[in-house]
Amino acid sequence: MGAADVVPGVSGGTLAFILGIYSRLLAAISAVNMTAVNLLLHGRFAQVWRHVDGTFLLCLLTGILLSVFSLANVIGYLLEYRPVPLWAFFNGLILASLPVLLRSVRWSALRLTLCGAGVLFAVAIGMLAPVQLNPAPYMFFLAGALAICAMILPGISGAFILLILGMYGPVMLAVTELQLGIILLFASGCLVGLLSFSKLLNWLLQHLHDATLALLIGVVIGALYRIWPWQHEQQMISPWQYQHQVGSHDLWLAVGSVLAGMIMITLLMNLERLFNNAEAGKAKE
Repeated sequence: MGAADVVPGVSGGTLAFILGIYSRLLAAISAVNMTAVNLLLHGRFAQVWRHVDGTFLLCLLTGILLSVFSLANVIGYLLEYRPVPLWAFFNGLILASLPVLLRSVRWSALRLTLCGAGVLFAVAIGMLAPVQLNPAPYMFFLAGALAICAMILPGISGAFILLILGMYGPVMLAVTELQLGIILLFASGCLVGLLSFSKLLNWLLQHLHDATLALLIGVVIGALYRIWPWQHEQQMISPWQYQHQVGSHDLWLAVGSVLAGMIMITLLMNLERLFNNAEAGKAKE
């Protein structure tokens, strides 16, 4: 999720969604409420930890932070010098997960309509043009609140929202140069946005499960527009047009990256089952 969140156009929420931890993530975040605060004030730390699914959140947040800080420079290099295989890799992640996602919904005319609406919404977001600005400190807080809402929504990239707002460069600079004041402002905005938006999504999944999933699947499908490997001035073009207008199309490298993404997400989606089978085998022995 951390690696995906660094890339403008790819959502960490998409990875959570296709790996099957999305509902648990929303439930854990939504559990940070007054009940948790009351337990904390009364010193019931073990109950607080269980209430907010602390072990799960700790593992997840540690992985995200390690990935963001370790991969920021690498992904920044790839975005500038070798964007085609990077975008192709994330295409592979999404394409391999789509059959599983589609089977998770009992489809009807209404849900198909919602899925179509999700596709149109994601494409419309992807067509927005980024802006450039010199941000005031308070804008880092607002950018964090908006970006985190997109970040936990499958198919909508928090990094791309930052790009549209003109805040991607300043935020990445703050991370790479460890500007702690700016990072804290941004993190505070993320916290406020996360706690508020996650509750809405969690309620929708609990009360309108299949309809919400259909909409989210549409958003994930629509996100493929934004991360098409061969783009010029935010327009999808063919690899051969890309070679003529931009540079090397890296076609075979892109094909390899798509396959690598498909293999990786397939392994991740089956990781729990593989571990369970291994544990069952040991238990029999």
